[in-house]
Amino acid sequence: MLINNFKACPPTYNPLYNSKPEAVLFNIRVANESISWEFILLGFSDRPWLELPLFVVFLVSYILTIFGNMMIILVSRLDSKLHTPMYFFLTNLSLLDLCYTTSIVPQMLVNICSTRKVISYGSCVAQLFIFLALGCTECFLLVVMSIDRFVAICRPLLYSVLMHQRRCLHLAATCWISGFSNSVLQSTWTLQIPLCGHKKVDHFFCEIPALLRLSCVDTTAIESEQFFMSLIFLLIPVTLILISYGFIVQAVLRIRSAEGRRKAFGTCGSHLIVVVLFYGTAIYMYLQPPSPTSKDRGKMVSLFYVIITPMLNPLIYTLRNKEVKKAFKRLMTSVILSRK
Repeated sequence: MLINNFKACPPTYNPLYNSKPEAVLFNIRVANESISWEFILLGFSDRPWLELPLFVVFLVSYILTIFGNMMIILVSRLDSKLHTPMYFFLTNLSLLDLCYTTSIVPQMLVNICSTRKVISYGSCVAQLFIFLALGCTECFLLVVMSIDRFVAICRPLLYSVLMHQRRCLHLAATCWISGFSNSVLQSTWTLQIPLCGHKKVDHFFCEIPALLRLSCVDTTAIESEQFFMSLIFLLIPVTLILISYGFIVQAVLRIRSAEGRRKAFGTCGSHLIVVVLFYGTAIYMYLQPPSPTSKDRGKMVSLFYVIITPMLNPLIYTLRNKEVKKAFKRLMTSVILSRK
């Protein structure tokens, strides 16, 4: 009788105790995945003596990046004399650098100070998507800035006709849309690969090469796709920039005025410095064949286009540009006078 009663009154249903073995395995796997739905960013944890100096360097660099790029945006928008295509694109570059570093550096600073260096899956996906989108946008934006300088120096009489406000808006929008579209594709392809169980990312942020090293399957197809997209977003833009500056150099050398040549080379020189820093490190990172030591070199090289370049952009464009310095002085003077 007791046995019959026990059969008639089964225990409360629990999915982990389902009679089907495959259901048990599925539910255990889901439970485990929900518990470990985060990544460990190893960063520079293998060199703990570097963490304090790196924290200071990253914090100071981030503050300078925020201040410098905000200054360029404010000066370019508030000073009517800087309402030109060149400073319109420079404002886009500063806004891009602000978002670019903010998507990565704060998490880096938190992880350096923490013993539990983790990032949630959602934050990792957001970081990967924003990093790719803004990085690809900058690749095209630097090309547009070189075209602007080419027209200004080589076709000065047609400059106002070719680089009018509506066209500048279209060029800037094309850069942003292209960057975000590419990020959607590459992020989707990267996140579809199955990962191994450890979820330890040997990097200080979620980047495609670091995530691909976690895969349990052959990633040759995705690496080939990444290499192809890198050719489009790195080699083709830098080739166009070098061609445009080849024509610019020829045009500048024909200028009779020494002051005119100096001003033209000064304006274009600042752009070329940015191009060398950004494209040089990105090409080294994404177009080199993988090797046992590439991941360690990659972490150091990626610091240039994540931290150094966004910090140096405002310094390069302001210290080598008299118009920006004069506009900044006018802005500070107006602020001081308004407070009196």
